[in-house]
Amino acid sequence: MLARWKPAAINTRPSEWSRAAIGMALGTLFSVWLCSRVFGMEVALHLIGPLGASAVLLFAVSSGALAQPWSILGGYLCAAVLALLVAHVLGRTLGSACLAAGMSLVLMCWLRCLHPPAGAVALTMVLADPATIALDWLALGPVMLAALCLLLSALAYNNLTRIRYPKGQSEPATKLPADHPSTDALAITAADLKLALDEMQEFFDVTPQDLEQLIHASEAHARRRSIGEVLASRV
Repeated sequence: MLARWKPAAINTRPSEWSRAAIGMALGTLFSVWLCSRVFGMEVALHLIGPLGASAVLLFAVSSGALAQPWSILGGYLCAAVLALLVAHVLGRTLGSACLAAGMSLVLMCWLRCLHPPAGAVALTMVLADPATIALDWLALGPVMLAALCLLLSALAYNNLTRIRYPKGQSEPATKLPADHPSTDALAITAADLKLALDEMQEFFDVTPQDLEQLIHASEAHARRRSIGEVLASRV
């Protein structure tokens, strides 16, 4: 049982950690700064928690389904609207804040824009600071401005540092190696993986195209290993 708590290995180099860290710092700084210029520092700082969490996704795991543009924009919008609605109907209490977060999750799943930090947006919008409360429905402004600024920062920084972002759901996998047979009728495709993910009915922050690319790469490595073992046995 204790072995299940062992953290999984991170399959990235320290250089990638540094790249993501710099992008996260710059993106969050830009979003909070611009939001503070328009709506005031108190309102901007109230959103820094969700923005920091979103920045981890957008800069460190930008290929994940939860980090795509519609996820952050749609997620923030769903959370903010429901939070303000719940605050008007039920008041600004801990219970109503948690209810708003739960309702946001359902709406995000329905609209296909699941974004975990948006749950924090719902909580902070209900249990807001006086400056944000004073904005009433206009509080949607700083939320969406901050989300848009962070998204634009991720688009610019990731692509400038040679990380493709965003990654479309229908985007084909990377071209297969020359030694990989692409005509195998039994080869697993992205369509097969999508059906398998649908059958499992669980949350997975990965696209079928990513899985297809990983499987093809694994098959290529296994084939090279097999060939190497055959050649070694003949020596």
